[in-house]
Amino acid sequence: MSVKAFELVPAVERDLLMGDKARINIECIECCGKHLYVGTNDCFIHHFLLDEVTSSKGKLSYSAQKLLHKYLGLKKPVAELRAASALERLIVLCDGIVFLVDMVTLETVPSAAGGGAKIRGVTAFCINENPVNGDPFCVEMGVLSSKRRTVQIYMVYEDRVQLVKEVTTPEQPCAVSVDGYFLCLALVTQYMILNYNTGVSQDLFPYNSEEKRPIVKRIGREEFLLAAPGGLGMFANAEGVSQRAPVNWSENVVGATVCFPYVVALDESFITIHSMLDQQLKQTLSFRDGHILQDFEGKVILASTKAVYVLVPLPLERQIQDLLASHRVEEALTLTEGAQRNIPKDKFQVMLHKRILQQAGFIQFGQLQFQEAKEHFRKGQLDVRELISLCPLLLPASSSFTRCHPPLHEFADLNHLAQGDQEKVLRCKKFLISYLGEVRSTEVANGCKEDVDTALLKLYAEQDHESLLDLLASDNACLLADSVPWLEKYRKYFALGLLYHYNGQDSAALQLWIRVVNGDLQDSTRSDLYEYIVDFLCSCSNVDLVWKYADWALQKDHTIGVHIFTKRPVGKDRPELKPDDVVTYLGKHSQALVLYLEHLVLERKIQKEKFHTHLAVLYLERVLSLLSQSPTDEEQLTRARERLQALLRESNLYRAQFLLGKMEKYEQLLLERATLYGKLEEHDKALHILVHKLRDFSSAEAFCLWAASSRDSAYQQQLFHLLLGVYLDGNPPGESQKAAGGGSGDLEMAAVDLLNRHGEVFDAVRVLRMLPEGWSLQLLRPFLGRAVRASMHACRTSQIARGLAQSENLQLLHDRKPIFVSEKKGCHLCHNTFSEPDVVCLPGGVPVHTHCIICCSITFSN
Repeated sequence: MSVKAFELVPAVERDLLMGDKARINIECIECCGKHLYVGTNDCFIHHFLLDEVTSSKGKLSYSAQKLLHKYLGLKKPVAELRAASALERLIVLCDGIVFLVDMVTLETVPSAAGGGAKIRGVTAFCINENPVNGDPFCVEMGVLSSKRRTVQIYMVYEDRVQLVKEVTTPEQPCAVSVDGYFLCLALVTQYMILNYNTGVSQDLFPYNSEEKRPIVKRIGREEFLLAAPGGLGMFANAEGVSQRAPVNWSENVVGATVCFPYVVALDESFITIHSMLDQQLKQTLSFRDGHILQDFEGKVILASTKAVYVLVPLPLERQIQDLLASHRVEEALTLTEGAQRNIPKDKFQVMLHKRILQQAGFIQFGQLQFQEAKEHFRKGQLDVRELISLCPLLLPASSSFTRCHPPLHEFADLNHLAQGDQEKVLRCKKFLISYLGEVRSTEVANGCKEDVDTALLKLYAEQDHESLLDLLASDNACLLADSVPWLEKYRKYFALGLLYHYNGQDSAALQLWIRVVNGDLQDSTRSDLYEYIVDFLCSCSNVDLVWKYADWALQKDHTIGVHIFTKRPVGKDRPELKPDDVVTYLGKHSQALVLYLEHLVLERKIQKEKFHTHLAVLYLERVLSLLSQSPTDEEQLTRARERLQALLRESNLYRAQFLLGKMEKYEQLLLERATLYGKLEEHDKALHILVHKLRDFSSAEAFCLWAASSRDSAYQQQLFHLLLGVYLDGNPPGESQKAAGGGSGDLEMAAVDLLNRHGEVFDAVRVLRMLPEGWSLQLLRPFLGRAVRASMHACRTSQIARGLAQSENLQLLHDRKPIFVSEKKGCHLCHNTFSEPDVVCLPGGVPVHTHCIICCSITFSN
C-alpha cells in the first residue's frame, strides 16, 4: 500500500548545467553542505551553491547558483567525485587516475615534495566514513586496481596520498565500500566481507557482476546494503550476518541508499521506496534516464543524464498522520515504533508518540477492535474523558473537560460512529464499561476520578449492569447531583439509596427504600429489601434514625423487625441501645417485646429480675389469653405452656410469689403453680398438687429430681422421703377417693414404684420404719435387694480402705529408720535431755521435743 514519503524536487536544471550543449551528460555528483559538484562526460567539474527555499505553504524547493566550472584536461568523463571537507579537497577519478582538486578553485593540487598526489590504474574508490586513523586532517580511502586482484588502503592528505595497506582478493573486485577495518567487496562472482587488518574474510552470497551491476553501499556502522540475485536488496553486517529482512526491489536497480526508515532504489524508469520496518513497497516515483542515486549526510540526490534532483523526505509525523487518516493503523504504528527506536529522543518528542497511539486507538475503536484499541489507549496514556465524551451526558455538568485540539478522531458521538446501528452502540458502551472499570483505580483516573466514577455509574444504570451495586458499596467519587436523576430515570432506587448512604444521607436512603417496600416506587433490584433495611438499621450509628424507623419495621413484621435490637453489633461507632429504653419502646409491640426479652434472658443471659419477671408475665398472659378463647387452640396452648414452664424451671430471678398470685385461681395451671412452690421451697405444697390434684406421679418424681438438681445428695434424699411420705399418707382428709382420681391403692403402688426405681436415694432403715407393717416384702424385693447390696458394698469398701490404710502405715513404719531416745540424749533445739518418749524427728533423723518444735513454728509464723 502506498504512502507519500518523499517528494522529488529539481535542484539543477539542464539549462543551468549545460546550456545548449546537447551531448553533455552527467557522470557523477558530490554534495558537501550547500555545495554541489557535478562531473560530466566532457571532463568538466561544475560547482553549484544550493539554497533551500520554503514557500508560505511549507513546500520546499531549491535554488541553484553556479559558482564555477573547470576543465580537467584529460578528455575523459569524470568517473567519481568525493569531498574531503576537512582538507578542502575533492578526490577525483578520471581516466583511471585518482587525484586531488581544490574545492574552491577546482584547480588540481600539485604533488608535494617527497610524495605524489595521484594514483594510477584505478577502477573505483571509496571513502572510509568510519576511519581507524585518529588524524582529523587525513582521509582514509579504499582503492580498486584495474590490473591486480587487490584492494589498496591509502591515507589522503592535503597535497599527497600514501599507501598504507594492500590486501589480496580471490577474484578481481569491481565494487567496494569501507567501514573501519572492514571491506565489503563485490567480486566477479560473489560478495564478501574482508577485514584488512586481520585478513579474515567471510563469503556472503554469489552474484554475477557481468550480468548486472553490483551495488555495495555502507548504510551504517558495520552494516552494508547489497544488490542480491532475484531482485533483492540484502543487508549484511561486518560478521556476514543479515539482521534485517531483505526488500524485494526491481531486477534492474542501478543505485540504492537508505534514508531511514526507507530503502530508496533507482532503476531505469522508477524510484522505488520500501520500508525497512515491514519490507513493503510504500511509494513509487517515475524517473526516466536516472543513473545516479547517492545520499550525502541524509540528503538523497539523484541525477539523470541532464539534471540533478533532490528526494525530499516528508516529516515522519505527516506520514504517520496520512496513514492514520487512511485507517492504516498497523503501518502507522510500525512506522512510529521504528522512528522511536532510531530517531533521537528530542526530535521524536515533536512527533507526539502518545498522540499517535491515541489516534490509532480511536480508529480501532471505531472499527470495534476493542482489545487493540484498549492497548493503544493504555500505551498512549489517553485522558479517559476523551472516550467518555463520546457518550452524551455521561460527563458531569460540573466537569471542566474539553476535547483535545486538534481532535484525536472524527466522531461526534457514538451514534455518529455507529451510523445509527444500535447494536454497535451497545458494543461500544460495553467496552467503555469494561475500560472504565479497569482504569478507575489506576493513575489514568488521577485528577478526573469524579468524572470517571460518575460516568461509570450512569453506564451501569443504563445497561442494568450487575456491578452498579459493587461500585456504590465501595469507595467511589460519584457526584450526587449528577447521579440522582440518572438513577431515578432507570428506577435504580436501591442503588440511589446506597449513594445517599455513601454521602452521609442515611435518612434520605431509608425514606427511599421504605417507599419501594411500601410499593410507592418500583425497583426489583432486591426482593429482600425489607430485610436489608432491618440490617441497615441494626448497624446504623445514628440512634435517632433507629428510633424513627424501627416502628415502621416492627409494624411490617415484628419477627424480623425486632432484629434491629436483637442483632445490633456493639462497637465504637455504634452506640449500644439500653435494654430498658428498648423494652419501654416495644411496649406497644407486645410480640416484638416478647422476642426481645427472650433475647435478653435466654440468649444474652442478663441477670436482672425485672426482665425475667416481665418475660414470665408475658408468657403467662399469653397462656391466659389462649385459655379464655373459645374454642381453645390446644396446640398453641401447649406450646405457650411449655415455654412458660421452661422459663419457670430454668430461671431463678423472677418474682415467684407475684406470679403465683396471678395464677392462683386458674386450676388449669396446677403444674405451673407446683413449679413456683418449688422455687419458694414449699415442696410439700408442690407435691400435694402433683400427687393429689394432678395424680401425676411421674411429674412428682421429676419434680424431686429438678428441685434437687443443684443441691447435695442429702437434700435430694430429703425430697424423695417427702414424696414417699405423701404417697404413704394417702388421700388428704375430706377429699373423696373419686375426687382424688383414684384410691389409696394407687398411692401405695406409686410408693412401691418410687422405691424400686430410686432405691439408691433412700435411707433403707428410715424407709423400713415408714412402711406399714402389713406390706408384703415381695413387693419391695427390688428395693430391699438393692439396699442390701449397697450396704454390703459400703461395708466391704470400708474394710478394704481400712486394710489399705493399715498396710500403708506398716510400710511407712518399715521404711523409717528407728530413732533412739534416752535420758542421756539432749534436744537439738533446747539442749535439755528427754524425759518422755514423745519426740519429733527433724530431717536427718535428729530428735527434738514436741513442745520445742511447736514454739519454733509459732515464732516463725509471727
